[in-house]
Amino acid sequence: MPELEVKGKKLTLDEDGFLQDWEEWDEEVALALAADTRFGGDGVEMNEDAWEIVNYLRDYFLKFGVAAPIRMLVKEAKKRLGKEKGSLEYIYELFPQGPAKDACRIAGLPKPTGCV
Repeated sequence: MPELEVKGKKLTLDEDGFLQDWEEWDEEVALALAADTRFGGDGVEMNEDAWEIVNYLRDYFLKFGVAAPIRMLVKEAKKRLGKEKGSLEYIYELFPQGPAKDACRIAGLPKPTGCV
């Protein structure tokens, strides 16, 4: 299994780069996951908008125990980021491999079923 070292601690990842233990997540882990290019893509720049999406995904997961459906994510993006940025297209600009693969992985969530 692949590992990711953050603050001197080795975190276990699955074959797609998702944390094996979502409770080990913090913002430093998110930054390391965003920069990790071993699992496809060129890394993700964690700007303010990207953090809004990641924090929403974590809040939703903590409340409901599953990843947020795409429609709910887009609806929440409109609320948090405004009409111009609240679209699936903009979410893909932030997370080029998609909200399920990139955003959920960076949020430290378990891999959503059927998405990767």
